[in-house]
Amino acid sequence: MTGLAAMRVAAVVVVAVLAGSLALAHPPTERLKALAQKIMHERFMAEQRSTHWGVNLTTTEIIEEFGYPAEIHHVTTPDGYILELHRVPHGIGGSSGDRPVALLQHCLLCSSSDYIMNTPEEALAYVLADAGYDVWMPNFRGNTYSRAHVELDPENIDFWSFSWDEMAKYDVPSSIDYILATTGREDLYYVGWSMGTTVFFAMMSERPEYNSKVRAMAGLAPVAYLDYAKGPLFELAPIAGDLDTIMTLLGVGELLPGGEYMDYITDKFCDDNSTYAGVCYNFLFLIAGPDSEELNEEFLPVILAHTPAGSSVHTVNHYAQLLASGLFQKYDYGIIGNMNHYGQSTPPLYNLSEVTVPVGLFWGQTDWLATPEDVTHLAAELPNVALNYRIDKDQFNHLDFGWCIHTYYYVNSHVLNFLSLH
Repeated sequence: MTGLAAMRVAAVVVVAVLAGSLALAHPPTERLKALAQKIMHERFMAEQRSTHWGVNLTTTEIIEEFGYPAEIHHVTTPDGYILELHRVPHGIGGSSGDRPVALLQHCLLCSSSDYIMNTPEEALAYVLADAGYDVWMPNFRGNTYSRAHVELDPENIDFWSFSWDEMAKYDVPSSIDYILATTGREDLYYVGWSMGTTVFFAMMSERPEYNSKVRAMAGLAPVAYLDYAKGPLFELAPIAGDLDTIMTLLGVGELLPGGEYMDYITDKFCDDNSTYAGVCYNFLFLIAGPDSEELNEEFLPVILAHTPAGSSVHTVNHYAQLLASGLFQKYDYGIIGNMNHYGQSTPPLYNLSEVTVPVGLFWGQTDWLATPEDVTHLAAELPNVALNYRIDKDQFNHLDFGWCIHTYYYVNSHVLNFLSLH
């Protein structure tokens, strides 16, 4: 079976399950009305998408369009993945020099682009650069910008044999070491969004020596526990392992990449006449939480052009495992696989008490993935929570942390203040 054919079969499985979860979540009449409104909106945005100036630009090209300097760097991890890092060394009119370093790590199925999907007054990368920081945005293995390896090809399923365990063990430490060596700094500030926080907590558990290299950590929509998660992830959790196995047997290791696969899925399943059209139109809010009036419609075409940026099936399944187990632990390979990987029948737990750097937690009331209850659980496990901040808006979901209209007012001004105190 070819890679495209396998991806088509896998897409049918995933979309069908998501469609089922949507059908169970809302009464038919209410659901149809909501879908009709969303379809009309998406039709308009689709017409605008092809003409939006930022749709066909890369992260660094978008940065330069706004008049900021941009650099591209590469670092090779100990296990051979070649990561691409994007840098904004200073703000407009500034100059390179001895500036504090801020590392911004993206969320699941995202990329460095998610920190620039707004105007310079709102997007975090620009805000930090203008505030005097040297801003670096690494890309995790397997996304749009980090699809290279010293030996493996992305067409080879072995390329995708990783979860966020490997990102914690190799990607972030390699990025930190490279950034500090390049800038000559002794430490940096770390800002993570969603999976960017998960990986940070896991890294510090496994490699606590990196606490000395991070001055403070700001966690946006932080995720370690998923006991109260809602939406499709919750619906998929009981069968995520089976889906992972099926896709592996089909030779599919990548999930939701950009390019031809996503074009195929969009054309096949997101047509207005498709049974699954409603799932496509509501996908963002099905994952993140209830619709927010803060959705940035101006940048939505650019966001959809860059997201999802792809990752491995194992990475997504790893989150489903957390939800099913209620534990913050390493990837579960099954009894035999766990014995081979860990020397024990169950995955080892991550130890959050090893995260000794000052941590600021920023969370939203209607976030379905980083729920208030799970953030409370996380805060109780961390030994050095310097700030536990609820976003000052009753309706604020998982994606609003980077994509809402007034990001500076609700999030970034508070992140800036938190970092300035450490």
